[in-house]
Amino acid sequence: MSGKTVDRLSVTDLGVSVPGRQLVESLNLSASGGEIIAVLGRNGSGKSLTLHTLAGLREPDSGTVELGGSDITELKRDVAARSLALLPQVIDDIFPATVLDTALIGRHPHIAPFSWESADDFATARQALATMGLAEMHDRDILTLSGGERRRVAIAQVLTQEPGVYLLDEPTNHLDPQHQLETLQVFRKAADEGAVVIASLHDVNLAARFADRCLLLFGDGRWQLGDCTDVLNEDSLSELYSTPMEAVTWRSQTLYVPASGDPAP
Repeated sequence: MSGKTVDRLSVTDLGVSVPGRQLVESLNLSASGGEIIAVLGRNGSGKSLTLHTLAGLREPDSGTVELGGSDITELKRDVAARSLALLPQVIDDIFPATVLDTALIGRHPHIAPFSWESADDFATARQALATMGLAEMHDRDILTLSGGERRRVAIAQVLTQEPGVYLLDEPTNHLDPQHQLETLQVFRKAADEGAVVIASLHDVNLAARFADRCLLLFGDGRWQLGDCTDVLNEDSLSELYSTPMEAVTWRSQTLYVPASGDPAP
């Protein structure tokens, strides 16, 4: 969507925990743009909490997150939102609104107080809806859409925001295989145009296909970050998911599938 220079996201010695459990300890990560980083791990391993911490929505237990050289917890929300967008895992649309009005929310950080959306704002929202295959639904009530359609509207809203950094919590939730691929192709294009994209995914094969680096969260403080080709293997994935994972070759591609047998120790 946007080819502008992105704000660099820098994470130093980040700690994320819940009562009685350290999920992530001393995480270090730097992203300057032009890549997708996939976050992988079991349910409850801290993927969502880590993304929310990167977005500045919760205080880190330790360490810092910097956006463009500034501590993100010290930035005003609207200032941060002009450079960084978070797609939550769960979005509740409890009020009736059109699809277009919902997508337009993404422009709010860019609009001056007491001002209305401009023609350019509407054009940006319409383009984002078209990108997500929703151009013909712009006047539909959001409450009449299916779960997958609502998810695509939420993604269009994030695209309408035009940030330099996208934090995506399970962006393929509720999407059929076609729309999963199309959605990740959209963010692959955004990354290729200079954006930072950090996305939690449950499908390791989609991560291997679209991401440049993979961040594995083991849920006990440990983490592993590196090129996906280096960190995705049978041993690391078996430990990550606590179940044997097997690499199989299909049409010259390596795919990872659960193997038969007892859970990994």
